[in-house]
Formats: sequence, C-alpha cells, structure tokens
Amino acid sequence: MSLLREIQEAAIDSNVELAVLLRKCKVLAARLGNPEFKAWVERELSGYDDLNSLPDYRVVHVNSKGHFSGPFQSGLRNADIPMSCIPKELREKLSYSCLSQPVASMESLVKSAKTGTLQEPWNPDIVAYVGQEIYENMNCMQAWKVIPAPAIVAALDAIRNRILNFVLEIEAESPDAGEAPVNSSPVPQERVHQIFNTYITGNVQNVATGSTNVRQKAVSSGASDELFRELLDTLANAGADEYVIEKLTYAVEEMRASQGTGHFKQHYQSFMSVLADHIQVFGPVVAPYLPALAALVP
Repeated sequence: MSLLREIQEAAIDSNVELAVLLRKCKVLAARLGNPEFKAWVERELSGYDDLNSLPDYRVVHVNSKGHFSGPFQSGLRNADIPMSCIPKELREKLSYSCLSQPVASMESLVKSAKTGTLQEPWNPDIVAYVGQEIYENMNCMQAWKVIPAPAIVAALDAIRNRILNFVLEIEAESPDAGEAPVNSSPVPQERVHQIFNTYITGNVQNVATGSTNVRQKAVSSGASDELFRELLDTLANAGADEYVIEKLTYAVEEMRASQGTGHFKQHYQSFMSVLADHIQVFGPVVAPYLPALAALVP
C-alpha cells in the first residue's frame, strides 16, 4: 500500500492514534520537500509554543465556574461566573481556551475525562483581581474554565479532516508522491503551497485562481453590510447540503455582528474553517466574496 493510501486509511480509522497518523505525514512532508506542511505536522506533534500561531480549531469557547466564600460560613461551590461581571479587558481571555498541547496529550485528556468536561484554572492574579466583583458579599476562592470534552474531540477531528483533504488532493496531483525520493518535489511547490493553504490552514482567498467560471468580486469595507447581505443570499440559493449552508450562514451572521470589533477575526477564522472542509462544493460559490472579507480582518 502506498504512503498516501496508508495516511488515508489512518485518517479514516478513529482507532489509529492521531500521533501515529501525523508521523506518517512527517514522512510525506519530507518526500514532498514542503517546509510549511512539515512545520505544521511538527507543531501538532510537539505542541504550539506561540499562541499567536494557534489554528482556529484549537481555540475553544468556554464558560467558567468557581468556589465562593461569604460571611457566617456561607458560600457557593461550582457556581457559574457571568462574564458580564468581568472587566471588559479580561472577558475575551476568559471566554476562550487555547489548546496548545501536543495531540497525544489532547487524546489522553479526552480518554481520562470522567465527567465530559475538563478544567483550566484561572490565573491566581485574575482571581484576586475580580474575586469580590462577581457575587455580592462573596469572595472567589478558586475559579476555572470549563472545557467540554467534545470540543477537544472536534479539534482532533478537524486535524484528521484536514490531513485527509490534503492527502486526497496531493494524490490527485501525483499518485506516487508518497514514494518519491526525499525532497524530490513530486508535486510543484507552488501547487503544494496552494493545497496546504486551502485544506490545512483554511486560507482559501485564492480559491478562484485558475478558474474560468468564477468572477472575483471586490467590495469596499464601506459596503460591508451589502457584502454580508449578498453573501447570505448566495448561500441561501446555493442548492447544496442544508446542514453545511446553515453552519456557513451562522458563521456569516457572527461576522456581520462582530465587524469592527476584536471578535471579528475569530468568527472569520471559524467561517474559513467550515469552508475549508467543503471547499470543492462551496469554494466557487463563495470565492468572489473572500477578498472583501479578508480586508475586514483587523
């Protein structure tokens, strides 16, 4: 069996550990001679040191809980912490969890989760800073983010999907690429770069390159409301999978509601992530709007 087929089989089989799948990809990256794919595989295996380079599928929206003490031995345990009580400059930091661990650690966390949730403790300095501002006459003694185990499963599944899409596209370009000598570039590097950005990072701004049936559409930031209306109308009339259209529509609505704020980038990345998983169907439909959307990212 060829290396490309081995990777495909491993990506489909959930019983194969993701670390094993990524090691196969590391061999493929060497044979393709592509530094981008090689670096991505290494970060997934070893973890991300730089949170600024963390992919969107490793950023999870979370809630927080805490233990509180009050007068006369009163208190609350496992109480929800409303973000409205938290200073604005800290809300975003406490509303998301960054999954920077190696994939092996993430899989281990999922297997060991007994309650369906995991915990990430708040920084003690933050607890001390906001501890008396959450519940009246009570002080927060301990707080933590509540990370749903299914969110980590979804992140791991996103990695499998990206690998599968990438390898399928590489096979379409060169079926014997997995057996090529190291650094022989069986697929032109420009093409590997394009496939990587489309299927791994979700950056599909140039999806219309080389297409004769897609017209690029540039919309100024001043016409952003019209941009979102037209994009939503286009999705509504796409005539494709209704579930995927619903996910894309939700992501567009989130972008429209958050434009001009620090949250826009997160919603933009979520939209691009969904699009990357269904690029063959929705790429030509959405491509005319991508340059204008990218221009709105702060």
